[in-house]
Amino acid sequence: MTLRDTFGLIGALVVAVLGTLIFEAIGFPSAPLTGSAAAVSLAALFGLPIKMPVWLRTTAFVLLGINIGSSVTRDMLASALAWPITIAILAVSLFISLRISRIGLQHWMRFSARDAVLAAAPGHLSYVLALSLSENGQTSRIAIVQSIRVLFLTLCVPVLVSTVFGATGVELMPEHPLALWQLALLVGVTLAVGAVFDRLNVPAAYLLAGIFCSAAGHIFALTPGRPPEEATFVAFLVMGTLIGSRFVGQKLADLKLDFLAGLWVTGVNVVITLIAIGVSMQIMGLSPALLIVAFAPGGVEAMAAIAVTLGLDPAFVAAHHVMRLMILTVLMPLALSRARPT
Repeated sequence: MTLRDTFGLIGALVVAVLGTLIFEAIGFPSAPLTGSAAAVSLAALFGLPIKMPVWLRTTAFVLLGINIGSSVTRDMLASALAWPITIAILAVSLFISLRISRIGLQHWMRFSARDAVLAAAPGHLSYVLALSLSENGQTSRIAIVQSIRVLFLTLCVPVLVSTVFGATGVELMPEHPLALWQLALLVGVTLAVGAVFDRLNVPAAYLLAGIFCSAAGHIFALTPGRPPEEATFVAFLVMGTLIGSRFVGQKLADLKLDFLAGLWVTGVNVVITLIAIGVSMQIMGLSPALLIVAFAPGGVEAMAAIAVTLGLDPAFVAAHHVMRLMILTVLMPLALSRARPT
């Protein structure tokens, strides 16, 4: 990183802390995540240069994964027998959302057929942008639409769940924090496993590695306890900063049509997701709060973080969001192959 990048990152983290303090003061749920995301997004739009180093992003994913994995119990794993049904419902909703969103982008927002497919994707941002670059698409427009979706859901899902359904952050984590040597050992093992997952092109490799290693440690009583609150706070803060940094380099004047496109995609995703949630509630009898966070088409890391802070089942949420990424990994190339230039 250059000196300018370093100062930009420091400035972004300061802005993220200020946003967190403001959101905590007004009682906004998941303040370290939502407050930092909102504040950094505004700062980025007004020209703050933000370049997130890979090591910092990876550290946040590792800590968040460990935090999620520390809530996994044998009873929670037993509930996984019911997950294939809700995952199947999720898969159908993804296909419908993608198709409806694409039609609107292509016919009303002046997106090409291929760009419309990529902008309409309900998740998997890094994968979508990589596909856009390989297709020589309008990557900046796609990034704006996708970022609006992620930011909107990150800000709105905690409010909806906590105010409407009463999820207030009941502690699911073990009462005692991990010793520093246990945390260091767990981080080291997670980094090694994450590197293997990354080479295998597993989505959200380091997040999944953290969940896997931490859950295994708790199930077999090797690493009892939860990460220190300070480590979790840093992970949430970096995640919010990363979400906000998606708006770097964008000009307000150029955002009008793309902002409408982002609202269109978000609206379609929300409506289809709510229908899928209603179907899942009728079939499985699950909590609407849990299903909203599990089905909401936001970033896997952000939604998993929201589950932790709202006291919901983070394993259920993470499983559904990871499956969403896997489904999209297969679905997007198929959709692109069917897209025809206009």
